[in-house]
Amino acid sequence: MSMGRPRFDPRQQQRGFQIRVNHRIRVPEVRVIDSNGDMLGVLQTHEALRKAQEQGLDLVEVNPKAEPPVCKILDFGKFKYEEKKKTAEAKRKQTVVDVKEIKLRPKTDDHDLAFKVKAARRFLEAGHKVKFTVRFRGREITHPEKAQEQLTFVIAGTEDLANVETRAMMEARTMTVMIAPKPAIMQRVAALKVQREKERQQAEREGRELPPEPESLANLEDDDDDDDDERDDDDERDEDAGVKDEAAKG
Repeated sequence: MSMGRPRFDPRQQQRGFQIRVNHRIRVPEVRVIDSNGDMLGVLQTHEALRKAQEQGLDLVEVNPKAEPPVCKILDFGKFKYEEKKKTAEAKRKQTVVDVKEIKLRPKTDDHDLAFKVKAARRFLEAGHKVKFTVRFRGREITHPEKAQEQLTFVIAGTEDLANVETRAMMEARTMTVMIAPKPAIMQRVAALKVQREKERQQAEREGRELPPEPESLANLEDDDDDDDDERDDDDERDEDAGVKDEAAKG
């Protein structure tokens, strides 16, 4: 009887890597580092565990791939706290670049277009890329030059902050362009983030209340232009009704 493929167990993916501690360390011997950082050499696992327990500490496997595995005697609760703190600090120092989308219509008027350029500038100054999307509906697709004019206008309105990453191109019934913050803007965003982290650490050391995080533009919703869509739907229905009336008269 042939062996079939082992059944997929989704729990295997959920578990991921887990640090083995104390009695979960099942190998017969380990290389041990004591709580002061001194190397104790290779010991039987039960002996290493006894030494950790005598100090009121834990035996923690820090390098399972070594031969034999390397374990350290330490306070596992404190170890987990420090690791979590390091991860959080690394995350704070990361500069995440989001792509914010601003949607236009060929019928978007000059006032709304200027407002959207202003929104794009705010996104760029926060270090985000901006994607402008002009959506065509019905017969609008026969006049792509209007969308091209709009995209040329928004690029000109942000050229001091951004470089064009992808030039205007047609995708189905949309025309898009992507702009990205200039290197000088990204350097300024990174410097501000470092400064905020220093202020946070200083406040933490002095026991003061942590300074509030500045409002993040990443939490703002992309402009979906729903109001324009509703107005355009009404206009298209009126136009269609006009065409039908003309056809009936004919």
